[in-house]
Amino acid sequence: MGKTHLDDLHQAAKPGDASADAVVTGNTYDKYGSSNPLVKKMMANFEDTLDDLWKQASPNSILDVGCGEGVLTHKWAERLGDGRIVGIDLDEPELKAAWEHRQRPNLEYRILEATKLPFADNEFEMTTAIEVLEHVPEPASTIAEMGRIASKYVLVSVPREPLWRGLNMARGSYLKDLGNTPGHVNHWSKRAFVKELSAIGKVVEAKSPFPWTMLLVDVR
Repeated sequence: MGKTHLDDLHQAAKPGDASADAVVTGNTYDKYGSSNPLVKKMMANFEDTLDDLWKQASPNSILDVGCGEGVLTHKWAERLGDGRIVGIDLDEPELKAAWEHRQRPNLEYRILEATKLPFADNEFEMTTAIEVLEHVPEPASTIAEMGRIASKYVLVSVPREPLWRGLNMARGSYLKDLGNTPGHVNHWSKRAFVKELSAIGKVVEAKSPFPWTMLLVDVR
């Protein structure tokens, strides 16, 4: 979960395989470090929108579900100062190797499944899942756990459908799968995603940085 993959909005990205737990094991691309002008523009919009919602929530502690290589997790750890942040993901060697290079005293990485987490109710002010929920086999369970553990906010993003598939189809990718990116097992329009997250709280912000949906949910 949460790998730094742009899926296949970048022409150089290659199809990968999805593992049995619906986590993409191929098709990875360093979207944060890309020099492609189109990718840089989209990612700047994505990160600006994410930062705006992060600042609105202004958390003092975070659980980052599906933290991937820890790019955002480490950035947030620096921003939190002494505030606690925990990043969780599955047991994959390349992720653990990346974590070794992204360390801070207030940051902890753990190997955990997201559907049943060993944290207390309201243990973190905010829980996050950035480009993760489209991959998880049981999104409702993961979302419920995120809502249980957060005392104030849940911050999430997913690819926006059917736009995402349409973009893939338009450039001739994954035609036999109707444009579905490998590893995507859940598909939400903006309206459907708002409805899904409304099960745990009030959606106070719903943003659409092209081509994603990003929500800030108040669970108090």
